[in-house]
Amino acid sequence: MCRLTMASAATTAGVRSAAVTGVAHRRCHVGPSTGWRPREPGSAPLVELVLPALNSSWAMELMRGVVDSGLDVVMSSPAGRGPSPVTGLVEARRAGVLLVLCPLDPAERRVFARARMPVVLIDPVDVADPALPSVAAANREGGVMAAKHLLSLGHRRVGVVGGPRDVLCSTARLDGFRAALARAGAGPDAALVRHADFTREGGYREARELLASPRRPTAVFAANDEQALGVIDAARAAGLSVPGDLSVIGFDDLPAAGRSSPALSTVRQPLGEMGRRAGWLLGDLIEGREPAVGRVELATELVVRSSTGPVVTRRS
Repeated sequence: MCRLTMASAATTAGVRSAAVTGVAHRRCHVGPSTGWRPREPGSAPLVELVLPALNSSWAMELMRGVVDSGLDVVMSSPAGRGPSPVTGLVEARRAGVLLVLCPLDPAERRVFARARMPVVLIDPVDVADPALPSVAAANREGGVMAAKHLLSLGHRRVGVVGGPRDVLCSTARLDGFRAALARAGAGPDAALVRHADFTREGGYREARELLASPRRPTAVFAANDEQALGVIDAARAAGLSVPGDLSVIGFDDLPAAGRSSPALSTVRQPLGEMGRRAGWLLGDLIEGREPAVGRVELATELVVRSSTGPVVTRRS
């Protein structure tokens, strides 16, 4: 298992190690009714945050939230260890585990249960198991927001670069987006729906295909910001302007979204708050308390920037 320590996480996040450890070991500014905190400075348990990939700004935003919950964190990825990280996690004897977008089958759950290792899911891959606390964003509602924004600008022929078909947050975003378009009588056309991994390269590859269509879309919704930036790259490669020829909207609101050219319209999911809430849930379990709420779903928010604009009528 590849691991990222607090020191290397601080380097990746662009802050001093002392700043990260200082946050990890301070008292969180929440009362006992709203979240867990260590009993005294320096008493934070060491937990493991398992993500599909490390060294991304998406991972860093989640990590900051977990650290801010008052837990001390080691980040890791199951890459290179086969299909399941469970054995290594149990052997590491962490105080608890946060699993992000990680599938967990019944046999693996029994391994954690036998080891009495508390587990909290962030962005569950499957429909949430009521026996395991989880934290996610309101992904379906975020998809609805993105669709309504494009509809309000006059877009009706809209393309989609969805995320992996077997990931719950991805399918929920697409379901919400499709439902809102359907209510407006705007499809989407199945030929304009593609799927890719959550990378800029994936967004670029699928957008190239969408934009090569004789009846190319006037707007594209991407399932995350990295994909959306890839869509903008593909538009430029095709000689199209954004948003003049193509409007693009993403999902996440990563720091890069506001710095891109043009600045990316997106749906913000509160990654830091997701990490913080998951940390509080895990802290309760570590202390032997049942969390007051087993499943937390946090609101998403539309962020309008300059990558989306009114549809431009094309001359025949």
